[in-house]
Amino acid sequence: MPSDSAALAPPGDLLVEALEGMERPLFVLDEFWRFSYINPAGARVLDRRVEDLLGREVWVEFPEALGGPFDELYRRVRDDGGSDSTEAWFAPLGKWFRADVFLTDAGLVVTYDDVTERRRTEDERAAAVTAREEAAAAAAAAAAEAEQAGRHLMLLGDINLAMTSTLDVDEAVQRFADLVVPLLADWCVVTVIDDKGKRRDVGRAHRDPEMLSALHRYADLRVASNSASAPVPTLMRDPRPVTVPDLTPELVESMVADEKSREALAPLRPGAAAAFPLVARGELFGGVTLVNGPERGAHTPAELRTAEIASRRAGLALDNARLAMANQQIAERLQRSLLSPPVQPDQLELAVRYRPATRGMSIGGDWYDAFLQPDGDTVLVIGDVMGHDIEAAAAMGQVKTLVRGIAFDRLEEPAGVLRRVDHALVGLAIPTMATALACRIELTPEERGAGLRLLRWATAGHPDPLLLLPDGTVVDLVAPVGPPLGVGWLGPRVDGLAAMPDGSTLLLFTDGLFERRGVPLDDGREQVRDLLRRSGGLPLDELCDLLLAEMLGDGAEDDVAVLAVRAHPMDDESEA
Repeated sequence: MPSDSAALAPPGDLLVEALEGMERPLFVLDEFWRFSYINPAGARVLDRRVEDLLGREVWVEFPEALGGPFDELYRRVRDDGGSDSTEAWFAPLGKWFRADVFLTDAGLVVTYDDVTERRRTEDERAAAVTAREEAAAAAAAAAAEAEQAGRHLMLLGDINLAMTSTLDVDEAVQRFADLVVPLLADWCVVTVIDDKGKRRDVGRAHRDPEMLSALHRYADLRVASNSASAPVPTLMRDPRPVTVPDLTPELVESMVADEKSREALAPLRPGAAAAFPLVARGELFGGVTLVNGPERGAHTPAELRTAEIASRRAGLALDNARLAMANQQIAERLQRSLLSPPVQPDQLELAVRYRPATRGMSIGGDWYDAFLQPDGDTVLVIGDVMGHDIEAAAAMGQVKTLVRGIAFDRLEEPAGVLRRVDHALVGLAIPTMATALACRIELTPEERGAGLRLLRWATAGHPDPLLLLPDGTVVDLVAPVGPPLGVGWLGPRVDGLAAMPDGSTLLLFTDGLFERRGVPLDDGREQVRDLLRRSGGLPLDELCDLLLAEMLGDGAEDDVAVLAVRAHPMDDESEA
């Protein structure tokens, strides 16, 4: 320590050495507020040097402290004696200090600590506690909101399920009314417009079962008694939501035309109403009226949003119900026309099976075909257009017709037929893709004498066929696989060629026969192969039925088509 520091410090070398070595900051102010002593630790905390502060007035060095908590503390202790302390923020140094002050004969002794980190920790802890409390409150509010949103989402799902599981319009709208009460309203009336344009109030529900009779009395009168300003007549003219958050007696009187209807409405105590149109594809099918009593009050924004979505879904469900029967009839006619019985050439026996997927309509994109070319060869085709609906069936009809027409006219090998069909689909802008397998069973006079048929086939992304030989061996007929039809493939398509001896059985099928969720494709195909091996001696129709029963069980996950051909001995003159 410099000599002038020693001169101003309290006497005693040992004491000076002790103060100099203290880790806690300390300084002494004389009667003129000058630093008479400061230890190195004190100078460091104040971001100064000892020699720069000794003999200097504290208020000159730190003018910002004048009038602040440290100024007040120092003056109070000097005036009153004794000791005191304070803790405050000192902005010039950007620090929190705790100062302990006591008056001695040597001057005002100040010991102090930089407590910035402690205060920051305490502030962070306090902020964390506050944040946790705020988060808990927000979480509780969010949980309540999420619970309500969850109930509304479940309602929308229930409406879809309830209304689409029946084709009866009256039953569907009653299910709707039962579901929205009491979640969205105290009571509800659903209006439908029949094919003759007549309005009927069909669906009716009240949260209090004892009030249903009163609701029925009013609903029976409502159609005839509603004035033009009532919610339902309003949305019939302009299909948009109508909300009445406060149904005053004056509004009720203006909306309900006759006294008898108003008397029927009175026990239901309407306090607020909201009405939503039932619209699908631009057509108005009716409306939904949701009414709350005075205790519940106006519908909340969340209730109104959910009610509007629910009404849209209800409108779609009613439209779907109306169209369902027509679609089913179309599907049945398409199925009968597209899946015609195959030809039955001499010494060849053909059997076909089609099983639609258990979901949706009874028709899809799978197909089979068998016909004779002008030269007498038999052509077999099996394929799968992507999709499981009427559009897929319509596309399948186009693809099937192209294959049949090109194969009959060109007399080409199967690979050439598939190549032409692929390019035709692209050139004609038919928006579909399909896998297909085309086979031709060839029989020349020389081959007939040798009792030998040739099987020529090509595949466009379709599962390979299986051939059961007379000795019980099952052969996978593997040929180079080309891409599906409809992509405009410019590369080569290649035929496979194999002998088809008397007594053999050829099996063509779509992937729905062996593809299963959770079952590897090779395992599923092996099941088909094993079943053909074990049951190949059955009559062909029984074999096809067994394949479907064993592989599909009670239901098919995908459409399935099967085409089986058995080669009977060529010296058998009877038709197979």
